[in-house]
Amino acid sequence: MWDMESAVTVAITRRADPSRAAEMAAWVRAGASLAEDFPGFLGTGWVQPAPGSPEWHMLYRFADAEALRAWEESSQRRWWLTSAEGFVEHTRVERRTGIEGWFDPPRELHVKQNEKAPPRWKQAVTIWLGFFPVSLLAGWLLAPHLTGLHLILRTMITTLVLTPIMTYLVLPRVTQVLQPWLTGSRKRKS
Repeated sequence: MWDMESAVTVAITRRADPSRAAEMAAWVRAGASLAEDFPGFLGTGWVQPAPGSPEWHMLYRFADAEALRAWEESSQRRWWLTSAEGFVEHTRVERRTGIEGWFDPPRELHVKQNEKAPPRWKQAVTIWLGFFPVSLLAGWLLAPHLTGLHLILRTMITTLVLTPIMTYLVLPRVTQVLQPWLTGSRKRKS
């Protein structure tokens, strides 16, 4: 069993000519397929912010730093990266552990920041403040349509709907509103 505290998520922004979007999508899928075979691999995802955008945001997650290192130093990954030379530009890389990534602003690896992540209890309160109303609303809107389904299927559908809403809409806004409390900083009056 993997310890989620030690899991490492890598976020990468890459750029490619929008006219090569199909080639880029195939390249990303090939990399995900290669990573899946490595011990400790927990998942990957990617998104193009809008049709025709040159940017691609990618995430991959490993159980711990050692499993991540094995992937990053592998001949398979070197081959995969080499196969994109000439059409993919790597513009940003971040590594995060645990769930702190939800609470920190994006930062470049070469930029030093001395900010600490908020205490876990504050993170839990923040997640709950977003999760409770969204879950309540989903229960009210979705539950009547899912009543005849098996519990596992109902849960799967609900979490498939709620996860992107929480990740992309709710948590960023809740953490932005609560940022002074999370970081312990207060705005000074001018």
